[in-house]
Amino acid sequence: MIFLTLVSAAVAFALCLVFIRAASGHARRYAAKKPQRFHVGDVPRIGGVAVLLGVSAGWLTAVFSNSLGHDQLNTGIGLPMAVTWLVILLPTALGGTWEDVTQDLSIELRFGMTGLSAALSCWLLDVALVRTGLPIADAALSAFPALTVLLGFTAVLGLQHAFNLIDGYNGLAGTVALLICLALAHVALQNKDRELAGYIICVAGATAGFLVWNYPRGSIFAGDGGAYLWGLVISVASLQLVQRHPEVSPWFPLLLVIYPVWETFFSIYRKMVKGTAPGVADALHFHQLIYRRIVRNVLDEDRARRILRRNNRTSPYLWGFTILSVGPAVLFWSYTPALVFFCLLFAFSYVSAYLMIVRFKVPRWIRALPGRRRPHRPAAGRRKGKAATPPPTRWSPGAPADKERT
Repeated sequence: MIFLTLVSAAVAFALCLVFIRAASGHARRYAAKKPQRFHVGDVPRIGGVAVLLGVSAGWLTAVFSNSLGHDQLNTGIGLPMAVTWLVILLPTALGGTWEDVTQDLSIELRFGMTGLSAALSCWLLDVALVRTGLPIADAALSAFPALTVLLGFTAVLGLQHAFNLIDGYNGLAGTVALLICLALAHVALQNKDRELAGYIICVAGATAGFLVWNYPRGSIFAGDGGAYLWGLVISVASLQLVQRHPEVSPWFPLLLVIYPVWETFFSIYRKMVKGTAPGVADALHFHQLIYRRIVRNVLDEDRARRILRRNNRTSPYLWGFTILSVGPAVLFWSYTPALVFFCLLFAFSYVSAYLMIVRFKVPRWIRALPGRRRPHRPAAGRRKGKAATPPPTRWSPGAPADKERT
């Protein structure tokens, strides 16, 4: 597993470097006045391609090890299944990357490409939401098998766009995806499912290689292609984990992804109350409010550095929210009542924090500390130990005459 992680990370790391040096021209098409833009300059948005190729390298390495007859990596990943996963990933990755490069893909086409990947996962991998942990709901699912497929399709489609929604600042969506992938791989290994863990750990490795360049420097962004890839792999792996292992509570993956999922539902509700279409972008998401109203006191004479520092200080707030959900999920992955409690607790905490920020009632200890100003240099010719006399701001009878004034 460690070797696969290193292979995926190395490939993604190297490709990100190549894209940073040679593929930033497309970033000029990204409009400067977009509400979700919080950076200065033309930054390449094709980090998702590097993640995809890093994941592919890891999976093919596992296939090669398995084809030797003695699988030293002990993952059991075969060529047919690895190719199936890649076929599922291609539509959403291509659609997201096309949008990142051209900025000219309609919402309908984006939903179509992500929906195609979701449909392929249900068809080729038999992905479905088979149980919920609630007796009444499970009885309904047993009575209507087609409903399980429909709900599975909706979950896979929705999580892709949920990750795209939270992908707004350096290291935010990537670190959230990394934490979730590590948690999924851990529980898969706990249930001796090394094949599923192998698929997930390669995504974690490729994401880590990408994050080296994404945070804190912001040299490359994952773009829609990267966000869709994270959402697709995590949703499919989560549903498969619940399908394969009855010991795993269906609320375990829900608690893992509760942050992007709840952010999506709350944003839809907020826009519907305002009479705005849910697909219209705005700057009132939770991470954007943290950037605008909490991480404000960053002082620097250079505007680009000031924006970068504010950007970097925003993500750790959301990492903390994610850890507060991933931690309990890993601890109680088989105990449904505890997982339900922590899901409700997260929703309550999120809404409370959002309202606190909107109403300007954030405690002082939560706000980011101001940055340091550059030290003021004394004027030339000033004698050491002698205080400089400031010039009068306006002429007065006691002030010396000024040549220009006279």
